[in-house]
Amino acid sequence: MDLREYLRVFRAHWLGMVLITLLGVVVAFGWTLLQPKVYTADASAIVQANTAGDTGDSNLSSAMLGNSLTSGRVKTYVALGQSRAVADGVIKDLNLETTPDKLVKQVTVANTVDTTTLKVTAEASSPESARDVAEAWVRSMGAEVNRLETADPAKKGAVFLSPIDSARLPDAPSSPNTKLALALGALIGLALAVGYGLLRYTLDRRIRSVEQVERETGKPVVGTIPEEKTFTADNRLLPFDGGTRQGSDGAHLFGIGEAMRELRTNLQYMDVDNPPRIIVVTSPLPGDGKSTISSNLAVTLASSGQPVVLIDGDLRRPMIDTVFGLPKGAGISDVLAGRATIAEVAQRFGNGQLLVVTAGKVPPNPSEVLGSARMRELLKSIAREAIVIIDAPPLIPVTDAAVLAHSADGAIIVSTVGKTTYEVLGKAIGNLERAGARALGLVLNRIPRRGSGAAYYGYQYHGDYYRNDEQELPSGPVRSESSRRRETAETA
Repeated sequence: MDLREYLRVFRAHWLGMVLITLLGVVVAFGWTLLQPKVYTADASAIVQANTAGDTGDSNLSSAMLGNSLTSGRVKTYVALGQSRAVADGVIKDLNLETTPDKLVKQVTVANTVDTTTLKVTAEASSPESARDVAEAWVRSMGAEVNRLETADPAKKGAVFLSPIDSARLPDAPSSPNTKLALALGALIGLALAVGYGLLRYTLDRRIRSVEQVERETGKPVVGTIPEEKTFTADNRLLPFDGGTRQGSDGAHLFGIGEAMRELRTNLQYMDVDNPPRIIVVTSPLPGDGKSTISSNLAVTLASSGQPVVLIDGDLRRPMIDTVFGLPKGAGISDVLAGRATIAEVAQRFGNGQLLVVTAGKVPPNPSEVLGSARMRELLKSIAREAIVIIDAPPLIPVTDAAVLAHSADGAIIVSTVGKTTYEVLGKAIGNLERAGARALGLVLNRIPRRGSGAAYYGYQYHGDYYRNDEQELPSGPVRSESSRRRETAETA
């Protein structure tokens, strides 16, 4: 994965990642609330030598002897400070209800390097207790030192312990450290959030990005069609102006219209010297929008002035008559059966450049009918005069699309973003290739315009680049959906 893919993962799953990070902070804060508060206070003392009574020349030798004594004793007094005897003296001094073993665990005695200073640090559940224990600990240590040095705690020996800094009342608990806990919670939450995003990216085998689809399948993506929520079963057709005219009823369809024009251009320039004339539009499974894509591709091609024939090759679940609002009647199956001619069943639509041939009567053997020599000859004869678009059944459930694609210049495979998996798409491509057919490319359908799914594409259309009202389309005047259907009904 490169940096761009990591950024896409973050953009696609940023909400979940942010929530996980915040959850880490909340859990850390909750943990601090559940922990008992601990206050810390410290007091200091110094180990000194008793040189009282020394005068004159003996001062220097006494000082040297004192330094030697204190340096030798200080490490011993550190160990003494952690003894139960000192703890027992503190318990008696403060009338504490605890044991020496427990109290020793609350106190730390340390020696500053290269000094004879001892620092006593005490922990307690309240500021007052921490301060009192620290000061009492210094006093108890002094008494124990005197007892060891002179056998009389009331007298100072050759070496004694002298307090130098009393304990201060702590104004805030030392534990739990809320700021540190929140920082660690955020760090752990962020690590889990990144892991969550990468795990979803790795385990998600659904189609998400153009680059990954091309890398997984080895096939080019020739079209990316945005999601259009206004489409219904009876109204999913683009206007012949493609929604590019200000005030057009289909202005809100500008995005999908532009995507279809991009698909048209990619197909026309796929092979400049020999562009495909017979194109099968299919999908891996039902519900991927192949009928919508094939119908709108035919409309987009016809709107550029090219003669187009759209054939409903799905003889199992025909949809073209529903998409165009055409009456059910004779169709391609009747032509292949010899009951009608192509001129008799073709219905002119829109600007006059588009002829629509519905499925007709559903035969009992669709695969044999579509793979017949008569079908191949019919497609070749039509292709001499017009571009042929065939709406074919899905590739995985039945073999009809593979059979049709074998007689065509190639097939376009329509897949649904966020639904179709790479395994399903790979199986569909395999079925096509095993039939000796060519996959012209893939079309990714229903790309989200916003939200996490759109992060993989950066898909955003701006419908403010229209023709002026005075400009007419080169292919003729624009007809509304209702007028087109009335015209079709009258022709039928």
